[in-house]
Amino acid sequence: MEELIQIIQANIQYAPFIIFGTLLLAGLNIPVSEDAMLFIAAILASNHPEYLVQLFFGVYLGAYFSDLICYGLGRKVGPKLLKIKFFASMAPPERVAKISAYYQKYGMITLIIGRFIPFGVRNALFLTAGLGKMNFTKFALSDWLACTISSVSFFSLYYYYGETVIDYIKQGNMVIFSLVLILLGVFWYKNKRTA
Repeated sequence: MEELIQIIQANIQYAPFIIFGTLLLAGLNIPVSEDAMLFIAAILASNHPEYLVQLFFGVYLGAYFSDLICYGLGRKVGPKLLKIKFFASMAPPERVAKISAYYQKYGMITLIIGRFIPFGVRNALFLTAGLGKMNFTKFALSDWLACTISSVSFFSLYYYYGETVIDYIKQGNMVIFSLVLILLGVFWYKNKRTA
């Protein structure tokens, strides 16, 4: 990551555009770490304060539009994928209906909590929102709020504390991911018992 930061620092005037474009690739489910882009943008901003606003908006808008792309993929391409037996077995119509009902009931909270969960959970969340046909306006507004909260939080932490905060955030992400897995397990168990 240090080498990437050095390359971008040598071309700092293009950094916001590079970060924005790289994050758009994440919306296509190409494995690009939003957390890494936030970290890189914040570190660059701390070294080049004259680019603070451009770097923040490059990473913020890149993350937001990436989410919208991912939602769109789920909405437009998702149903076609579900016609393929392999994908259909992973997401049967009953499961998609259940996800859709979950978004209708807990929509904004789901997205806000989901934005803080790493390991591809974010993209899965956005894809299933599209696949479950969550209302686009509701998704866009909910995700805008969620993206604002997470981007401002992480960018500020990285900007002010740099690399010293990374280990704490990794541990926090692991705790959140573990809690979500436990909660999903409890819900699954309860649903299995009642069925």
